[in-house]
Amino acid sequence: GGTRLMKYEEQERKIYAKYDDKTIRVYQAYNDKIADEAIKLGTFGEHFSLTRMTWIKPSFLWMMYRCGWAEKENQERVLAIDIKREAFDEIVKNSVLSSYKPNLGITEDEWKEEVKNSLVRCQWDPERDIHGKPIGRRSIQLGIRGEAVKKYVNEWIVKITDITDDVKRIKKVLIMKLLKKIYYQKKKST
Repeated sequence: GGTRLMKYEEQERKIYAKYDDKTIRVYQAYNDKIADEAIKLGTFGEHFSLTRMTWIKPSFLWMMYRCGWAEKENQERVLAIDIKREAFDEIVKNSVLSSYKPNLGITEDEWKEEVKNSLVRCQWDPERDIHGKPIGRRSIQLGIRGEAVKKYVNEWIVKITDITDDVKRIKKVLIMKLLKKIYYQKKKST
């Protein structure tokens, strides 16, 4: 039981995530309409587009970097979404890298065809620290579309939690610490 960090070997990359035996947590940020509906329904509703690719992120700090700590337009609400572990494993297994690498063992044209036909894209972005600075490892984002989005909404989601208030509290503490640091640096130099 309990939660721990998942290390997922995938082409020399590791996935760090909060998980237990049955679920893994991913993060997404939305506007009030989509978030309110998701909290009420326990899944996404009519304001969520089933026809667009949606990106899920297991990294809390990458999500904070991406949504600007819930301050970017249409990303003012941060949702922690617990999905079935076996679904996440299936998503990763069926993903195609969003950018071509010669070491994939296929030609660029074959890769383009795979991307075109895939329901899941995988992107490795620089992981961030609490201040938004890269920390020297990569963080996975998974883009799902088509049938995968429908399964995500209708089968894979176990629980949705609105963590926006927590996000804002953490941001406030970070700002206070930064201001205190600046204040004491100025005081020392005078």
